[in-house]
This record gives sequence, structure tokens and C-alpha cells, in this order.
Amino acid sequence: MDNFQIETAQNVTIQQNVAGVGDRILAFLLDSLIMLGYIIISSLIISVTPLADAGGEWVYGLVLGIPTLLYYLLWETLWSGRTPGKAALNIRVVKLDGSKPGLGSFFIRWIMRVVDISLTSGGIAVFTILFNGKGQRLGDLAAGTTVISEKKKVGLSHTLLEDIPQDYIPRYPQVTVFSDKDIQKIKTIYRGAKRNGNHNVIIKLGNKIASNMKVTPEETPIHFVDRVLKDYNYYTQQ
Repeated sequence: MDNFQIETAQNVTIQQNVAGVGDRILAFLLDSLIMLGYIIISSLIISVTPLADAGGEWVYGLVLGIPTLLYYLLWETLWSGRTPGKAALNIRVVKLDGSKPGLGSFFIRWIMRVVDISLTSGGIAVFTILFNGKGQRLGDLAAGTTVISEKKKVGLSHTLLEDIPQDYIPRYPQVTVFSDKDIQKIKTIYRGAKRNGNHNVIIKLGNKIASNMKVTPEETPIHFVDRVLKDYNYYTQQ
């Protein structure tokens, strides 16, 4: 999955996770199944009512054609860039600055579906998305939009896991006095203090940890806390 940064008018940088081609294809297939189901059910209903005899092809065209033709335009406009298929895959259409597209942008994307998807069976859309770098098909390029994934990405910094080398040698077996919950709390405080440059918080955290473990650290507070996290992973993963 690609990603790119955008900067808002307030000079706030936001990391956007571009929806993968696989997710977009699956969303398209789900939406296609929904439309197919609508056509089948509506056709059966019309066939057993007087509407079929009264209006003929005109009724079928009105009831079946217009909703399926406007499916993407209506759903994305009324549901903040989502269709049922996109919602199922947790993806959404947004402007490149992260804001909600307007009706004009959704209309351009909808019109361009003829070239991107209908006439080429999606070939141009897939090709453009893969080589664009910002998850844009031709319709997105014309409308200034893209499709992002809103799935939460979980990395090592959000878990108990620490990246330790295979030849790692632990120093503090006393770390086993802590529980997973304790270590997660320590890691959260440590990462936050390190990121914000709050050295005093790290010193207090290191002293508290050393007191609970009943040890005298052999390193600076920042290296001590880091080693405690790694040692805990070493002993609990064996």
C-alpha cells in the first residue's frame, strides 16, 4: 500500500494511506453484486405487477436503468465518498488535501468511469492507479481526488513487540516482575516522552522501573528503559 503526505491550509501534515488496487477491485465487485441483486429483485417484482404490461420497456428502463446508472454518483455524493462496497473495505474517496469532495468532483469521477472502467474493463484504471503513486485513476486525476484506506495500521510501536536481533543478550531477568499491561504502559510513556524530548519523564520512568525491579541501572535512563523493553520481549518470547 502506497502512502503520501498532504499539508492542510493550517500547515498540518497528514499521512494518507492510499487504498490498494486489490481493495478497490473487491469494492467494485461487491458494488457490482449489489447492483445485480437489485436488478434481479426489481425485475421479479415488476414482472408480477401490472407495471410490466402498462409501461413495458419504459418501466424496466426507469426502475432498473437509472438507479444502476447513478449508483456511484449518488452513493459517493450522499455518503461522504463511500459506496457499500467501499464501506465494506473501509476505503473512501477524498480530495488530495484530505477534505470531502464536492458534487462537481464526484460527477467528474462518475463521467470518467466510462473511459476508466466501462470501455476498458477497468484496465486503464488499474494501470493508472499502479503507476500514479497517489492511488488515482483518470477520473481521480481529473477531479483532484484519490481513494484512501481508513484501516488502522498496527506497527511495532503500538504493540508489546520489540525488534531485537537474534544474537541479543539480555541483562535484566527481573523484567519478568512486570505484566504485559505494565510493559505496554511503560512503552507508551517512553515513546511519547522520547518523541517530545521530555528527558525528565524518561528519568522518572527509569527510576520507577529500577525500583520495581530492585536493580541499579548500568546505563543512562533512556538506554535503560529501552533495554527493559527488549529484555521483556526476549524472556517472554522464549
